[in-house]
Amino acid sequence: MRIQWLALWLVCILTVYGCATRAYHPRPMEEVPFKERAQTQYEGGVRVTAAVLSGEECKEIFGLDLYKRGIQPIWIEIENTSKEYVAFLAYGIDPDYFSSLEVPYMFRSGFSKAARSQMDQYFLKQEMELWHAPGGVRSGFVFTNLTRGTKAFNVDVMGVKHEIRTFTFFISVPGLPVSHSVVDFESLYSKDEIVKYDEKGLRKALESLPCCATNEEGTEPGDPLNLVFIGNGEDLHLALLRSGWNETAALSETSPTEQKKSPFSGRDYRYTPVSPLYVYGRPQDAAFQKAREKIRGRNQIRLWLTPMIFQGKNVWIGQISRNVGLRSTSKKGVTYKIDPDVDDTRGYFLEDLWYSQMLLKYGYVKGVGEATISKPRTNLAGNLYITDGYRTVMWLSSRPIALQDVRFVEWEIPPER
Repeated sequence: MRIQWLALWLVCILTVYGCATRAYHPRPMEEVPFKERAQTQYEGGVRVTAAVLSGEECKEIFGLDLYKRGIQPIWIEIENTSKEYVAFLAYGIDPDYFSSLEVPYMFRSGFSKAARSQMDQYFLKQEMELWHAPGGVRSGFVFTNLTRGTKAFNVDVMGVKHEIRTFTFFISVPGLPVSHSVVDFESLYSKDEIVKYDEKGLRKALESLPCCATNEEGTEPGDPLNLVFIGNGEDLHLALLRSGWNETAALSETSPTEQKKSPFSGRDYRYTPVSPLYVYGRPQDAAFQKAREKIRGRNQIRLWLTPMIFQGKNVWIGQISRNVGLRSTSKKGVTYKIDPDVDDTRGYFLEDLWYSQMLLKYGYVKGVGEATISKPRTNLAGNLYITDGYRTVMWLSSRPIALQDVRFVEWEIPPER
């Protein structure tokens, strides 16, 4: 027995010693083609190029699994063609960014002293510089908090007189197949199915849409279709990202095991797939969510592209609800419990979009049908809900709109409670 314990002790010592002498071998950056996804913007004599590393690219370029620690490097290149010095403000990208020496410190365990020193020097070398001289080009990394799907961020560059140039980027990052990325929007409708409307016709068409999403067979009504968006897909996508909504994983690309596990553990709960509801005989074309402290308290939006066109813009029908907990049913097992006051959630979203400064105007149409507290309706999961029966219609803007400049379209005025 003593010999066995001695042998085990020796194995442990050798294991620790072996790990402690581990070398550090990052791959040369020029061998990793991450810049192929870079985007470039130019303003006021400054050209900014940005790219976001995927999890696999992090392992190659930095030799470490940065995503596992919730770290996502953004590569920035600034070309200063102006006649003055400009400063790069990393805070604008992520107020909680990690310093270039903080990151290797998290991974110091298991590396030899020489390897740790090499890591520190390597990360310092990759750091983005503060000041950029006229006529110069500099590049480097900012180590931000992990966002899967599309990464939305600002690059702020300040002149010597404190004037700010802001470059806004929305960059898709490989690794998470999001709900809308697996949909071929161009093939959803034939030319004969697409209908163009004037304002009177659009209002009538919106009122004639089904009250609710349904089950796959279309035989049972689900949650109310209480949102309408008028705008191109890119404007809608950017408006949601700017408002802090997270893309969600595509159900078709998520295994049943992952679907069950992700709502309850890990930082990726923000991207948990949203269960399918059906309109036009198909599940939602896109789903976004804004989680609170836990996934069971999330707000979630499902979206469908309609065959309607108004003034050259697409029309989208949507459904929003707020999860407030979990409930058990004999038929469906554990499901989410929604806030019965779906109109409050509808109003919350309008205010959220308003504050994002992507809202041009809004109004209301009938079409959902009233459900009172004395006579509520139920969704597919058996949750009761009440509503005044109206849909909020929102016109999207591709440029920032001041809060006081948002217009109200006097189609309908929902009753006060």
